[in-house]
Amino acid sequence: MGDDKDIVDVLVIGAGPSGAAFTWSLSEAGFDVLCLEQGGWPDKTVYPQLFDDHEVRRQSEWHPDPNVRGLPQDYPINVDESDIYPLMHNAVGGSSIHWGAHFPRFHPSDFRMRTLDGVGEDWPVSYGELEPYFDLNDRMVGVAGLDGDTAYPPKSPRQMPPLPLGVLGETMLKGFDRLGWHWWPSDSAINTAAYDGRDACNFAGPCELGCTRGAKATAEVTYWPKALANGARLATGARVREITVDADGLASGVVYHDSDGSVREQRARHVVMACNAVGTARLLLNSRSPRFPDGLANGSGLLGRNLMMHPAAMVTGVFDHEIDGHKGPLACALFSHQFYETDTSRGFVRGYGFQVVRTFGPVANALGGVGGHERLPWGQGHRIAFSELFNRCITVAIVCDDLPEQSNRVELDPELTDGDGIPAPRVVYKTSDNSRKMLDHGIARARELMEAAGAGRTMVNPQVTAGGWHLLGTARMGDDPGSSVVNAQGRSHDVPNLYVVDASIFVTGGAVNPTSTIQALALHVADAFKRSAGK
Repeated sequence: MGDDKDIVDVLVIGAGPSGAAFTWSLSEAGFDVLCLEQGGWPDKTVYPQLFDDHEVRRQSEWHPDPNVRGLPQDYPINVDESDIYPLMHNAVGGSSIHWGAHFPRFHPSDFRMRTLDGVGEDWPVSYGELEPYFDLNDRMVGVAGLDGDTAYPPKSPRQMPPLPLGVLGETMLKGFDRLGWHWWPSDSAINTAAYDGRDACNFAGPCELGCTRGAKATAEVTYWPKALANGARLATGARVREITVDADGLASGVVYHDSDGSVREQRARHVVMACNAVGTARLLLNSRSPRFPDGLANGSGLLGRNLMMHPAAMVTGVFDHEIDGHKGPLACALFSHQFYETDTSRGFVRGYGFQVVRTFGPVANALGGVGGHERLPWGQGHRIAFSELFNRCITVAIVCDDLPEQSNRVELDPELTDGDGIPAPRVVYKTSDNSRKMLDHGIARARELMEAAGAGRTMVNPQVTAGGWHLLGTARMGDDPGSSVVNAQGRSHDVPNLYVVDASIFVTGGAVNPTSTIQALALHVADAFKRSAGK
């Protein structure tokens, strides 16, 4: 861009799933859109699964925790006061590169929590209003699944058949059936047949290390090619420092560091945040000025607050037969929403989902497995312990509906900075009593499920510390400027030409993986922007 003073219609910050969907939608309508991304294009020729040491790389340069990975495009996060560590990936495609591609939607009840259960807040949009965008997004990315899931209202037909359940899935569904509990094959953003010019999955396994085939619907192979073909522009290696404002208090553009470390400026008529719930809060809080001393778009004082991260526990069953669990997509087997809705007799509000997941390879197995259990002993007895577990385990993740609390927050660290000297985020997050009760209930039910499925014993991780995949809620949407950051169209109450399209705008957390809902919301905001012509 240079010190380019040209003004673009729309400047999007972040090239992950939400930024990609929003950019595509506006580019379809002929808007001049530029996206700045601090990472680069992923290089599929160096994805870890192409190498024999891919499990070692998972623990280093391909670790999902930026504090462990520590690449130049990452920024550190102070997690000293957080029960859960945020996970993310900085690249074109964003965290979808590491994503397991389990692709459920939020439930209708998730948008009406205050009305139904007296906690949290209702969203200013409903499931019904978002349904056309869920459907559009499904067509854009391609969803493998089975129609007719009784946990949801009728949905548009899945684009492809579900992924094979394999021995692991067939084993677990017997347990669900014996207990009479809901289960369904995962809705998966993974091709089971060639779709939209992308190959089918070959069931190799380590999806969280990138997909060399393009079968996984990461944003750089779904939305971005179409957006760029429409004339949208994408600049990589561009780390935004702050959003600038003019004399009228409108967003006027950004100051950013390019890949050479030079400080540059880009002007824009409209600025759109798509940096995830940690990155968006960080950047807006850092965009202070005399007019906005507490951060941009923070008139409510809620910017950075109400962070939700889906507390999760893992229960692993050990079986007396081989499971082949390391073969196939990690996150996409079965799920159950048997305990999703509120039942006050359980002692907590709202509920949780079960996600049956596959396993990692032998190195990860020795380090505690996908459940994050204790490492196997070294020396004498190691081989026996390893043989008892490897290829004989199935894990159920308990994913909790995370009630929004203002004390759970993202703020700027007073000392820690990234490689360009920009203040790093500090995350303060404590698991609520409601979530603790939910986790305990889920662990007990998961153990019951494992016994019904035939497991000889179970292992439990009562809460996954390195589990902050789902970063939600730090710039919530709402009709009241005093209790929200943006309106129902993703538009800042304080800064009329500033929009947020990522999961920051979530009002509640649901109990499912959020990417489908993130992209549906981004498409919803894009349509609202187009209807108003950005005015």
